[in-house]
Amino acid sequence: MLFQVNMTVIPPKDMPKEQFDEIKATEKKYAEQLQQQGIWKHLWRVVGQYANVSIFEVKDNAHLHEILMGLPLYPYMEMTVTPLCSHPSSIH
Repeated sequence: MLFQVNMTVIPPKDMPKEQFDEIKATEKKYAEQLQQQGIWKHLWRVVGQYANVSIFEVKDNAHLHEILMGLPLYPYMEMTVTPLCSHPSSIH
């Protein structure tokens, strides 16, 4: 199943920079692993925002939920999730 996930990170104002940098480094490793596994298919930065648009290919809704809840930055994110399916006019 394919899903588009829009993620906006809202860093806590009172968190020390060093602590937030550690969380971001852990997040990067997690994201890279999911990309290498073919689960996190696409990852695009949204210009001018601390946000991204991503495409995930997962087994089911529960699998996506598990992945998203595992994001180290999850507690500091707002997300929208959109299920996707093939378009009949697509040549791919």
